[in-house]
Amino acid sequence: MPHTPSAKKRVRQNARRRLQNRAGKAETKTLAKRVLAAVEAGDRALAETELKRAQSKLDKIAKRRILHPNTAARKKSQLAKAVVALRAAKS
Repeated sequence: MPHTPSAKKRVRQNARRRLQNRAGKAETKTLAKRVLAAVEAGDRALAETELKRAQSKLDKIAKRRILHPNTAARKKSQLAKAVVALRAAKS
């Protein structure tokens, strides 16, 4: 356990940040699932709007280094690939 006031403060800050980071990661996973669900349902318009929201959130998460930027880019690419495949299937 921390003894100094500054160490106690760091423990409080780290706990608060950890909760925020976990919430951000959970939200990105939820948004990715929404994109994939829209692709599965064949709803192109919904998939594209959800893709835009997911990409935006992934960019914000990567900017704050909650996720590694390459991981965020890979996830964005995977989601975009699924939406493009849906577009090709509809054409």
